[in-house]
Amino acid sequence: MTADGAPHTRDRGDLIISVSLNPALDITYAVPELVPDTSHRVTSVVSRAGGKGLNVARVLRQLGAETLVLGLLGGAAGEHIEAELATAGMPAQFIRLSGETRRTVTVLAQGTATVLNEPGPHVTPAQWAAFRDLFAERVRAARVVVLSGSRPPGVPDTAYADLVTIARAGGAQAIVDAEGPALRHALAAEPALAKPNAHEAADLLGRPVRSRDDAVAVAHLLVRLGASAGVVSRGADGFVAVTGGTAHAARASERVSGNPTGAGDALAAVLAYGLVTRAPWPDVLARGAAVAAAAVACPWAGEYDDGVASRLLAGTTVESLEEHHTDREQEPCRTSPPR
Repeated sequence: MTADGAPHTRDRGDLIISVSLNPALDITYAVPELVPDTSHRVTSVVSRAGGKGLNVARVLRQLGAETLVLGLLGGAAGEHIEAELATAGMPAQFIRLSGETRRTVTVLAQGTATVLNEPGPHVTPAQWAAFRDLFAERVRAARVVVLSGSRPPGVPDTAYADLVTIARAGGAQAIVDAEGPALRHALAAEPALAKPNAHEAADLLGRPVRSRDDAVAVAHLLVRLGASAGVVSRGADGFVAVTGGTAHAARASERVSGNPTGAGDALAAVLAYGLVTRAPWPDVLARGAAVAAAAVACPWAGEYDDGVASRLLAGTTVESLEEHHTDREQEPCRTSPPR
């Protein structure tokens, strides 16, 4: 069954496509402390292929999912990323760009992470059209696609909406993890699930998402605007999820210190895997909370600590929320929980 309860129209495998329109060469520095206006001695440095789409794909592989990365790459950094994925055995196909793939710099200090993101290379209309054609060809073999992260210059605000439409026409369910106009356009295309974080969701709500009730309101709004399910992540406070008119809150059984950069990507991966495996919705949410927290225990994004995840899952609970929002119109049940 799909997220909206409809049967699949053709036999296909359990492939999950992770789209990476703006991958990056991630550089992570560790320093004892980060102090403005001073020089710092780096105690360790790690350079690896990154960006939200690649982080999602790595976690999917760790979960045991069949995964394919589709994206855009250019320059020496792009060659480095492509070679690293090939060495790791990660299936991937890219449209080559004339510009240089971006870099990101993460500075870890005293349990905090400071991230600097470059914008990415310019994408021409012809290159974007070539990617759409590649996506349309590959999505016919997929059950779920994950559309996450930023768009490089030249890729339109409607990019994720276009890909959701292509995915649905090909019989695949789409998860969107985006913000701003890209998220608004994508919601109109009716994805299976939308998963912004609290900061990204503030634009939709029109005010900061400070409380669990705020997050629930945004999750309902995601559904009203077109998604079959809405999930809003809240960092160490877990996340809320709305589907079929019902809201749930999930939170790991304990807080984990470390690098939180890839926690949201880990959650997106678990949600995608849940759609493929058709696991009960509360079980998917509990596992999502545990794996997202366990991702914080790893020094860089795109992995999670299996032992920590198992320990947290044993104590993680999913709460069904009784809601009394008088400032929104009550809607009938539209969907079944993703299974």
